[in-house]
Amino acid sequence: MMHLLVTGGAGFIGGNFIRWMKKNAPEHLIVNVDALTYAGNLESLSDISEDEGYRFVRADIRDRTKMEEIFKTFDITHVVNFAAESHVDRSIVDPEVFLTTNIIGTQVLLDAAKKHWNLAPDDKYSRDYRENVKFLQVSTDEVYGALGKEGMFSETTPLSPNSPYSAAKASADLICRAYSETFGLPVNITRCSNNYGPFQFPEKLIPLMIHNCIKGKSLPVYGDGMQIRDWLHVSDHCSAIYTVLTRGTSGEVYNIGGNNERANIDIVKLIIKTLGAKEELITYVKDRPGHDRRYAIDNTKITTQLGWSPSYTFENGMAETIAWYQNNASWMEHVLSGEYADYYERMYAPSFES
Repeated sequence: MMHLLVTGGAGFIGGNFIRWMKKNAPEHLIVNVDALTYAGNLESLSDISEDEGYRFVRADIRDRTKMEEIFKTFDITHVVNFAAESHVDRSIVDPEVFLTTNIIGTQVLLDAAKKHWNLAPDDKYSRDYRENVKFLQVSTDEVYGALGKEGMFSETTPLSPNSPYSAAKASADLICRAYSETFGLPVNITRCSNNYGPFQFPEKLIPLMIHNCIKGKSLPVYGDGMQIRDWLHVSDHCSAIYTVLTRGTSGEVYNIGGNNERANIDIVKLIIKTLGAKEELITYVKDRPGHDRRYAIDNTKITTQLGWSPSYTFENGMAETIAWYQNNASWMEHVLSGEYADYYERMYAPSFES
C-alpha cells in the first residue's frame, strides 16, 4: 500500500490523477497538498472529499517545515509532483513565481523525501533507502524547446527551453536528476505532451475555445494558429504516471505522448464545427514571445519497456471533452473568477488585430 503524496492535486492534471487513482487503485492512501492558487479548485474533488483514503492539506511546497511534517505525519512512501506554475503566458508576465515554485519547491520536496526515506539520513554518503519508495517528477515536453517540420522529442533530446515556464521545469528536472545521481534517491521524470480533458482551467486552449464558442465570444488565436502540438487525454496521462510510478526503473526519464499531432487552428475549427458556431468568431492576436512552433513526442520507451499505450483517439477524446464542458457549465462559471477575467483582458484584449 502506498502512502502517496500528490502535490498540486487541486489542479487539472493532479485532480484527474487523484480521481483516476480512486477509481483504479483505491487501496492507496492519497495526501493531496495544494496551495490553492488561482487554478486550484477543490470543487473538482468534492465527491471524494470524505473518502477515508484521502486527505487534503493546504500548503505551499516551498514551505520546508510543512513538507517535512507531512512526510512524517502520513509516512509518505511515494510522491507525484504536479505542483507547478504551468501557464506560459503567465510566466512571461511574472517569471519569479515560476522559478521559486517550480525549482525551489521541487528541491524542498526532494530534501524531505531524502530525509524521510534514507536509512542513514545523517550520513551524507548514504545511498540506502527504504524499499518501495519513489519520487516522480511530472514535467513537460516544452523543456526540449521547439522542433522543425520533422522529427520527434526522445528522452535523449537535449534540453533547450524557450520560456520562463519551460526553463523552470527543465531546472527542476535537472535537480531531480542530480538527487538521483548524487544521493541515489529513487526518482523518475515523466515528460508529457499537451493534456486535455475535463476540469481544465480555461486559460488553456481547448476549454477556452469551448467556453467562448458556447458564449458566442471571440476566439483569440495566437499568430497564424499553425503551432503544432501532440495532444494527450488526461486520463491516458494518469494511467501512464501510475505505470511509471509502479514499474519505472529508478533514474529513468519517460516521455508520454498521445500520438495526436494537431495545429491549434484545426482544433479551434473542430470545436466550432462540433458546437455549431461560426468561424467568424476566430480573432487572430499577436503571437506571444518565444512561442514554440511544434512539439511532438516519441513515446517508444514507455510503450516498449513498460507496456503503456494511449487508449483515446483524438476524435473520441475531443467529443467526450466538449460534451463534458457542455454538461458542466456551472463548474466553468464558478472557476471564471474576477482574477481570471482580469488576466484574460491583460493577455488578449490589447492584442486583437483588425
